Amino acid sequence: MNRLTLTLVTALAPATWGTTYLVTTELLPAGHPLLAGLLRSLPAGLLAVLLARRLPHGSWRGKVLVLGALNIGAFFPLLFLAAERLPGGVAAAVAGAQPLIVLGLGAIVLGERVRPVSAAAAVAGAAGVALVVLGPAAALDFWGLVAALGGVTATGLGMILTKRWGRPSGVGPVAYAGWQLTAGGLLLLPLTFVVEGPPPALDAGALLGYLWLATAGGIIAYTLWFRGIQRLPVIVPGLLALLSPIVATLLGVLIAGESFTMVQVAGILITLAALVGGQFAARPRGTPATAVNPSAAPVAVR
Repeated sequence: MNRLTLTLVTALAPATWGTTYLVTTELLPAGHPLLAGLLRSLPAGLLAVLLARRLPHGSWRGKVLVLGALNIGAFFPLLFLAAERLPGGVAAAVAGAQPLIVLGLGAIVLGERVRPVSAAAAVAGAAGVALVVLGPAAALDFWGLVAALGGVTATGLGMILTKRWGRPSGVGPVAYAGWQLTAGGLLLLPLTFVVEGPPPALDAGALLGYLWLATAGGIIAYTLWFRGIQRLPVIVPGLLALLSPIVATLLGVLIAGESFTMVQVAGILITLAALVGGQFAARPRGTPATAVNPSAAPVAVR
């Protein structure tokens, strides 16, 4: 798979996650965000592990717990806490800072040099997302901001460690995603019942919504995402994550009938320009645009 194709396929993950807000508000029972996170992760993770017939072994048991906690188990509760205490636009704007967090962590953990063009793309992407999602009624809450920053930092660190550790030789991307979804889901299981209590009665729409979150937004998206992280320069998936609030905004306009302003149009154009510019900035000099660096993953990928 060449570099451009891999980037586009990886972009399907955050684009799919952009549907989560619409699915949650239109199909799922209100007041049960942790249940949504649990059903998005644990059933799909267990199914993937069952189909792959591979369990983590040796040091990978601990690594999977760390990755599952960062990417799933810690991220979902912090995301939901931020959503409860902040307007959606503010929470999404904070999430737009993730490329900057990924650049910083990449320099510290992976020793990757921060290129000025990459940093400029990250700043432009965050600014573009802010223009898209922030409105005049945006309000700040200290603990909400802490939760939002904690959530994007957790997933940013999870992204960096996924890049650093790769995955064990002979383990496919589906099994690898299944391990993390299962680990994160098991961490969410007791938290969900303690905070939200027993699950409510579910109608057909709710069941369809949970099915979408578990399949397209769960095992499929995370399989594509983790594979892309391992094979692409770290800034590339960091910038691609900005697609999630953009897709969520566009779906709100097209399906939910939300308003759309010229400021938001400008924000989308700035974000897309940052995405495209970041791809070129992440390519080593002299490397063709279609090439994928096989050494990006520290272990064998197949």
